[in-house]
Amino acid sequence: MIDPKMKKSIENLLLVFGFSLMFGIIVLGQEFRDSLGTTVGFVLNPLLALPIDVTLFILAAITGVYASIIQKYTMDWDLMKRVQGRMKEFQKEFREAQLANNQQKLKKLEEKRSAMMGEQMEMSKQQFKPMAYISIISLPIFMWAYQVIHAPTASYEMVFPFWGRQALATELIGPIQHWIYWYFICSMPVSQIVRKVLNIGGI
Repeated sequence: MIDPKMKKSIENLLLVFGFSLMFGIIVLGQEFRDSLGTTVGFVLNPLLALPIDVTLFILAAITGVYASIIQKYTMDWDLMKRVQGRMKEFQKEFREAQLANNQQKLKKLEEKRSAMMGEQMEMSKQQFKPMAYISIISLPIFMWAYQVIHAPTASYEMVFPFWGRQALATELIGPIQHWIYWYFICSMPVSQIVRKVLNIGGI
């Protein structure tokens, strides 16, 4: 059994590493992103033997499974359920008081809202913490995929419903490129299946 202090130290180390990756990608620019993608390439480059849509599906599935498992074991779902349940009840009471123009009840509900802020802050912290753990796997994978798709010699294309054949490096909507769209479309059903199996987040 892992010593609690050692476990806490490992958790803190992983959090720092995860947030450092997020910080590096945002602040240090393209050079850092390229270095990260190249490093991960030593493991992921064999996937390039597969069709690019299959490669992206595998990466998206890995991300979806990993993210779901991290959320399962790092978040207090009982707290989430309690806070969300209270918020629904509060919103219902608030609407009824507004419709009835019950100023006395509205005043009490405002006081209740202030008391609930602490729980909402704790819930936000619960949601924020897994991001660091998830970034340890998802960001390097994403940077590798970006590097592969945007390589000078790359000309990856896919056939999309309604849009036909599209170059994956071209933009779909705003900054969202076709390969990013495919990546997230693949990850969503995998995440939903894993969340269902692990009973994550249901109220």
